[in-house]
Amino acid sequence: MAFGKGCHLHLIDGSAFIFRAFHALPPLTRKSDGMPVGAVQGFCDMLRRYVDRDHGSDAPTHIAVIFDKGSHTFRNDLYEDYKANRDEMPEDLRPQIPLTRRATEAFNIACKEMEGYEADDIIATLACQARDAGGRVTIVSSDKDLMQLVGGGVEMFDAMKNRRIDSEGVEEKFGVGPDKVVDVQALAGDSVDNIPGAPGIGIKTAALLINEYGTLEELLDRAEEIPQPKRRETLLEKRDQIELSKKLVQLDCETPLDFTIDDLELRDPDVDKLMAFLAEMEFRTLSKRIADALDVEPPVIEDTNPAGANPDEQSAPDWPKIDPDTYETVTDMEALQTWIDRINARGYVAVDTETTSLNEMQAELVGICLAVEVGQACYIPLAHKDGTADDLFGSEAILDGQLDRDEVLKALKPVFEDDAVLKIGQNMKYDAKILANYGVEITPIDDTMLMSYALNSGLHGHGMDTLSERYLGHAPIPIKELLGSGKSAITFDRVPIETATRYAAEDADITLRLWHTFKPQLHRTKVTTVYETLERPLVPVLAQMERAGILVDKGTLSKMSNAFAQKMAQLEDEIHELAGEKFNVGSPKQLGEILFDKMGLEGGKKGKTGAYATGADVLEDLATEHDLPARVLDWRQVSKLKSTYTDALQDHIDPDTGRVHTSYVQTGASTGRLASTDPNLQNIPIRTEEGRRIREAFVAGEGKVLLSLDYSQIELRILAHVADIAQLKEAFREGQDIHAMTASEMFDVPMDEMTPEVRRRAKAINFGVIYGISGFGLARNLRIPRAEAQGFIDRYFERFPGIRDYMDDTVNFAKEHGFVQTLFGRKIHTPEISAKGPRAGFARRAAINAPIQGTAADIIRRAMIRMPKAIEDLPCKMLLQVHDELLFEVEEGAANKVTEAAREIMQGAADPAVKIDVPLVVEAGAGRNWAEAH
Repeated sequence: MAFGKGCHLHLIDGSAFIFRAFHALPPLTRKSDGMPVGAVQGFCDMLRRYVDRDHGSDAPTHIAVIFDKGSHTFRNDLYEDYKANRDEMPEDLRPQIPLTRRATEAFNIACKEMEGYEADDIIATLACQARDAGGRVTIVSSDKDLMQLVGGGVEMFDAMKNRRIDSEGVEEKFGVGPDKVVDVQALAGDSVDNIPGAPGIGIKTAALLINEYGTLEELLDRAEEIPQPKRRETLLEKRDQIELSKKLVQLDCETPLDFTIDDLELRDPDVDKLMAFLAEMEFRTLSKRIADALDVEPPVIEDTNPAGANPDEQSAPDWPKIDPDTYETVTDMEALQTWIDRINARGYVAVDTETTSLNEMQAELVGICLAVEVGQACYIPLAHKDGTADDLFGSEAILDGQLDRDEVLKALKPVFEDDAVLKIGQNMKYDAKILANYGVEITPIDDTMLMSYALNSGLHGHGMDTLSERYLGHAPIPIKELLGSGKSAITFDRVPIETATRYAAEDADITLRLWHTFKPQLHRTKVTTVYETLERPLVPVLAQMERAGILVDKGTLSKMSNAFAQKMAQLEDEIHELAGEKFNVGSPKQLGEILFDKMGLEGGKKGKTGAYATGADVLEDLATEHDLPARVLDWRQVSKLKSTYTDALQDHIDPDTGRVHTSYVQTGASTGRLASTDPNLQNIPIRTEEGRRIREAFVAGEGKVLLSLDYSQIELRILAHVADIAQLKEAFREGQDIHAMTASEMFDVPMDEMTPEVRRRAKAINFGVIYGISGFGLARNLRIPRAEAQGFIDRYFERFPGIRDYMDDTVNFAKEHGFVQTLFGRKIHTPEISAKGPRAGFARRAAINAPIQGTAADIIRRAMIRMPKAIEDLPCKMLLQVHDELLFEVEEGAANKVTEAAREIMQGAADPAVKIDVPLVVEAGAGRNWAEAH
């Protein structure tokens, strides 16, 4: 088929697929000889999923995978240091590169590369040829360098995010259209490829200049007209360097190809060749999956090393394909009993509930799904309504042919509460709370979401859709297909039963498959203890806390909202007086015009919309020069307190309980810290008087008090232990003021002569170092010159050299292993630890902080898990966990007993697993409201 009008060429960026596969998946070696093949497996699976995708009208008629060949190209002849700062290819990836070429050929897809040219140049040449021939082109990549090709029938497709990139997407990225991307890149340079560009000019500024002057050449010719001195001098002095940069970023659309587009015509896979390759690689699951798709027999792969180090891929069962049309709808008690008998015989069951709401306190149970064998699942509809009936009919609108909810729960209750039957779920806490509303406890449990979290924290998300696509190669039925979205969305009880069965039973089937996938990996990757002692047992504890909720005084919140509104009005008057005119303080555009156009303050930078940036960082810098930005910061803080807390919290008060029932997310942070949602109670500010006042609205019930127990400086104590800092450890053991001690060590000030200002600086450094604070960040926090702040940090490391050693050792460990660990064995993966540019600093800081913050999170988790037993005979309930604090509701008169019991648990939470060299200290307080208690 000659390529021309009506044809569609797909060009896959092979290198992007390879590196994505290598970094996204755990290492895997071939059993027979130990050959690393993890990247090959991931590459094959990505290629399979792309080829199998329903492209609809965008289906390819021609397709090719384009690779880089060698590292030296014509750009190295132009500029010797081109890509000179790139890391060496990982040793275990190097032997896999040729195998990915063979894999492409095994799929019978054209595989192209050329010596002296980059894959991007080949892609550019083919894209231009195809466009000129009247055809369409889809470039399968998210590489920004290829965005200069978009337009005129050429688009990009990010297969990882399932997102198309057209001209508008390019403009969103660069601030200019595709035709001007090269000019912007030439100015901004690229640290990854070591393209120099114009020093000090980034993407935003480059786009601003190109939009103003039209082209790079016009800009350089008129550089003398640039009003900003530094920018003008850079463009004049670095013209040759900028022009060279343009040659480096410009793709070559005339690469001398030794093939034509007609050679890239889409072909059916060569089944024998493909199956032989997959067998050679020993990809059991993948070959079964592909064989099923091609309707052929999978190859027989001998298990040459049953005790091999990487059985994850090899030992996966030969599962049937996920087919929602095969699932059963249970509509009579006899059929339900058959499922119950199967569950009891098997000893485990995957369970999922379907409800009318994500709010567990208000949700009604609509149905239950079960899976005992992979590929065999059922749905038990309980409360589906006639979608055509009027809601006023209520229970009369319930569809016929469903089982009675109470009768079903009575039959399932013995199974759900049987210690001999394991109940498996994805985010089991939700299902546990729903069933608890109907008097059913579900125990014992396994949770695939938490298994994934223990295995892969920091690598990817842990939602069902993500896990299913990643580990099973299957995209689940989207819930939006059933419920719709926006104002027209329906609740699950309005979904037809047949449709609900396909969706709900599929969830149970997928959950069971994920459990079979993850369960054996826990032991092999040595995170069984993390899952069994820190994740799984926390689920019922959190479920009880969330159901208990905390009483909130709506009247107090309302009064605070009114007070905040008055404070905002007062601040607005002050701001208008300082500005000399009235304007909308909440409008960043109007504020920017006042600050930079009218008042002439320095530092104004416009974004692509033409408005000045007025973020907190900008205003904080300006606040040292003028009162107006300082007052705006105050106004914004009060506005946020009002909208986010005193107003919004009123809407979160449950009408039945009068309490706020937050929901904790165990997988919300890679370090193990809990997140809080609907509402978020973790971020209620406590550093300002107004912020602290919000806690006054959280109150105890009649005849009770709130009791707060808070770890004192736990992260600093852990730092002292892991970095082995003798001075810090001794100070903690003796109960000294740690910030005063640090100030004394750093500034040679005797403890009895310590001033509050010197102590404040030491405190800022102590906490800042944990989070990898820079001289710039410390300067902003302390409002001092950057050089002075950097001097403080340098002196800190001189006095406590063990901290620098800890940081360097942690980063080196992360680079070698791809993760860091807490003292309790939690692995926090660091996939970007070897990144270049701005991401490098962030990844390094995160890696340094993770073992400290993660260990602190593990300690409070251990305390929470032990707490119910310690206080079971005391008149109290554990209500909230906020960072290092636990909050209890206690009967008056019992506060001391509860404090004694809870403090003992919290201070001993690390034992016996880890012996920390410094004591853990817990401070306690009680009061009628949270503010008094804390």
